[in-house]
Amino acid sequence: MTDKVLFITGASSGIGAATARQAASAGWRVALFARNHDKLRDLSEEIGKDSALALGGDVTDLDSLHGAIGKTVAHFGGVNAVFANAGTGLDTPGIEHGDPEEWRGMIGVNILGPLLTLKAAYGALKVSKGHFVVTGSAAGRRHIPGSVYGASKWFVHGLAGNVAEEMRAWGGRATVIAPGMVDTPFFEQPKPDKLKPDDVARAVLYALEQPRHANVQEIFVMPTG
Repeated sequence: MTDKVLFITGASSGIGAATARQAASAGWRVALFARNHDKLRDLSEEIGKDSALALGGDVTDLDSLHGAIGKTVAHFGGVNAVFANAGTGLDTPGIEHGDPEEWRGMIGVNILGPLLTLKAAYGALKVSKGHFVVTGSAAGRRHIPGSVYGASKWFVHGLAGNVAEEMRAWGGRATVIAPGMVDTPFFEQPKPDKLKPDDVARAVLYALEQPRHANVQEIFVMPTG
């Protein structure tokens, strides 16, 4: 149906949903993956069912991701780019008072999530000489006292750099998007003076739409407020 197909995790709200809208407006078909299938269905209907496919699932479950990639390929004919965007934070930051069970949950989403997403999509991306984009963070570019969340994003930045080198060997690309604080449902309280999801989505589209001979490996976006 098209040679521009983007698979997005964490697509039900925030950065993922904003990226889906902007990508669809730019001519991409979008496969929307998240746990909240109701929100995905609503977003798919908003974008238009010819351009969007809602796929409920869990980024910590490789079988779920394999199934979603398979459905994307069957529906749209392939996968040209993957945006591993799903992420979560901690209710109790720091080491001394942090909850190891909460750490395990965050590591599952923030570390295993991008790894499993890439694992599931690798074959399809290799066929298309595609592009892997992942949401890092300003917290993965500087040291923050006791931040276990920040440490998980340091992993993401390291993964993106290593994957860029691996994919380059067969004509693929990889990019990490590193935003500062973004006004999304990730935070309980609104952050009106911070970045908006659309700001980050524009960075994703900028990386995706570079000519094939160019790879923007990192985009670091900070709020002025």
